[in-house]
Amino acid sequence: MAGGRAFRPSAPRRAAFAALLTLLLLAALSFLLSSAPASSARSSPPPSARLAAVRRHAADHAAVLAAYAAHARKLKEASAAQSLSFSSLSSDLSALSARLASHLSASLPEDALRPLEKEARERIKFARALAADAKEGFDTQSKIQKLSDTVFAVGEQLARARRGGRMSSRIAAGSTPKSLHCLAMRLLEARLANPSAFADEPEPSPEFDDPALYHYAVFSDNVLAVSVVVASAARAAADPSRHVFHVVTAPMYLPAFRVWFSRRPPPLGVHVQLLAYSDFPFLNTTNSPVIRQIEGGNRDVALLDYLRFYLPDMFPALRRVVLLEDDVVVQKDLAALWQVDLDGKVNGAVEMCFGGFRRYRKYLNFTQPIVRDRFNPGACAWAYGLNVFDLEAWRRDGCTELFHQYMEMNEDGELWDPTSVLTAGLMSFYGNTKPLDKSWHVMGLGYNPSISPEVIRSAAVIHFNGNMKPWLDVALNQYKALWTKHVDTEMEFLTLCNFGL
Repeated sequence: MAGGRAFRPSAPRRAAFAALLTLLLLAALSFLLSSAPASSARSSPPPSARLAAVRRHAADHAAVLAAYAAHARKLKEASAAQSLSFSSLSSDLSALSARLASHLSASLPEDALRPLEKEARERIKFARALAADAKEGFDTQSKIQKLSDTVFAVGEQLARARRGGRMSSRIAAGSTPKSLHCLAMRLLEARLANPSAFADEPEPSPEFDDPALYHYAVFSDNVLAVSVVVASAARAAADPSRHVFHVVTAPMYLPAFRVWFSRRPPPLGVHVQLLAYSDFPFLNTTNSPVIRQIEGGNRDVALLDYLRFYLPDMFPALRRVVLLEDDVVVQKDLAALWQVDLDGKVNGAVEMCFGGFRRYRKYLNFTQPIVRDRFNPGACAWAYGLNVFDLEAWRRDGCTELFHQYMEMNEDGELWDPTSVLTAGLMSFYGNTKPLDKSWHVMGLGYNPSISPEVIRSAAVIHFNGNMKPWLDVALNQYKALWTKHVDTEMEFLTLCNFGL
């Protein structure tokens, strides 16, 4: 200014100048510190410390590679080379780690330690690279292995569930449903309430022994099922009066059968003979191999199953008999079966093999010499359900005696499952069975939901073999009406016993 007064900067300019000066001082200090020699605390570690660290790294990498090698051995054969490489390098690193430990304890000078340290670092670097290369592939294979293990575990659970389901179905099929038990009891009550109305032993009809008629044998303790077999066959027959049914049941159920067929006579003039297995004295001998083998089991069911092997003895006046199971429905006239040429064989049946399935090897134990010597494992198995038996050829070939021989041989259950009546038949009529056209007998309505309607319509007999019987709640709905339409719904006991028909 003109008066010579000294210049004095303003307060904001003074604050900015002070800040700039502070920054310059900090920069200078930072430069000095960075350019100063490193302190003793940040100086290179001594050789012994470096070597100890290298030894730890070597031991760690040896453990990692050993784990990789163990994992590689569990995987496919493609990992075998990797497994050897991992194992070899892991062993080398373990040996190197031991050498480092011994050199550390010996307190050798640094110059002597440097070559070993360099070798160890190179090995560790190689091990790290090898593990890094394998990690991604191993992770993928591990995931695949875990997925495979999971799929296997789920498969095992599914198999157990299926086995449980099959067992439950077998129990349901083999047990007497409450409604059927109720029906039997109601029929017995009706007999007890009016015993004079039901003869204990009705007069035998001459048709029962007439070989010129068409004779059927049905063995069952299920009165409702038998009534359906008889009714369906009568409705399908061109001349029902020529068809004769011989129904054999357990003694305790015979009165119930008599009440049913007395109150609901066989339709359209078919003839029905009602018998108990106790009516055949030769079945009750203790010398019978059948009696000995079923001792202690369900005697009634087993005897009814095995009656089929005594047809010529049960019906000595007859020449040909058609055996029907109680879970069939007849859809066409079966009279033509009495004109089928069996070529001198005993049994006419529909075969059920296809490809390699349902052949003799499935049913018989071919590790036994007697089985190998007598049977062909590839022979086609046939089915029970509808069978035409030439009783004269049966007597000629002694099939019942042959059946007894096989039952004796299988007393220990080594030749076949002793509960399988089919296998006993496959053996007894081996080489003595004439295949029938498949349209005579269509099977599977008790387990197979995929039978075509055309096949069912063309069948003479449809068979509800399997666990889903048509009188059970577990029956396949698409087939049930084929059976229920033959049930005599006018029998009042069906409503009282809550049959869901």
